[in-house]
Amino acid sequence: MAAPVIRAEGLTKHYGRTVGVEGLTFTVEPGEVFGYLGPNGAGKTTTIRLLLDLIRPTAGGVQLFGLDARRDSVAVHRRLGYVPGDLALYDRLTGRELLRYFASLRGLDGIAEGEAVARRLELDLDTRIRSLSKGNRQKVGLVQAFLPRPDLLVLDEPTSSLDPLVQQEVYGLIDDATGEGRTVFLSSHVLSEVQRIAHRVAVIREGELVLVEGVAELRARAFTRVEARFAEEPPADAFDGIPGVRELSRLDTTIRFALEGAPDPLVKALAGFTTTGLDVEEADLEDIFLDLYRRRASDDA
Repeated sequence: MAAPVIRAEGLTKHYGRTVGVEGLTFTVEPGEVFGYLGPNGAGKTTTIRLLLDLIRPTAGGVQLFGLDARRDSVAVHRRLGYVPGDLALYDRLTGRELLRYFASLRGLDGIAEGEAVARRLELDLDTRIRSLSKGNRQKVGLVQAFLPRPDLLVLDEPTSSLDPLVQQEVYGLIDDATGEGRTVFLSSHVLSEVQRIAHRVAVIREGELVLVEGVAELRARAFTRVEARFAEEPPADAFDGIPGVRELSRLDTTIRFALEGAPDPLVKALAGFTTTGLDVEEADLEDIFLDLYRRRASDDA
């Protein structure tokens, strides 16, 4: 079995008394898309900066390609493509000039791969970067990451500012990369994006990993989502203690439930109130993610 592309063990970063991340342990395997999920401020970008040796850990360590991320950073970076969440570019250059500059730094023969990616993203490489929209600047960031055909792509919120059609093209580029055996570490808070392309998912909350699971296993946690609308808001404890039923949210006269198992107990409880509407559907990754966060917050409390 091939060695992991990324191995983090006890990875910790403190900023004084503030915890960035705490005790992160996970691996990323060759050829997979590893989705790294969490809301803004959860520790996603801190994790990436530690992986790339842009900041140094307080404790723990990281290996990439079996090499120490700090001691062997030059060798590691030769095999990386990176799109940062806070993308900054040389805005006086055109996209083509920027690609040629990066190609020369990496010792590449040319920029043909970058030009091919730019065509797929419908990016004009001959416009100065300072004249580009935010979305087109994001495309330049993606093109430079794919330019060297890296063994590992580290993408921090890669489709932010992109319209849906371009997002689909980015997913195609990622599919092509993993189809060639390359690996993608994808940090995102867009759950539908991760559900679409990831093989495994890590969920981070307030700097700590909540879980690391395959998307299929995570979806196996799926419950039935029931949204009920009432003529009048039921009492706060109206549905407490019903077997297999949890109240997910309540907004005025609309209540969302998670249902696990037979619906009969919930149906009988609903019959005690005037129900004006009822929607039932299988939970998606967003529901599962939010439910995990709620449960963890409740446990902490």
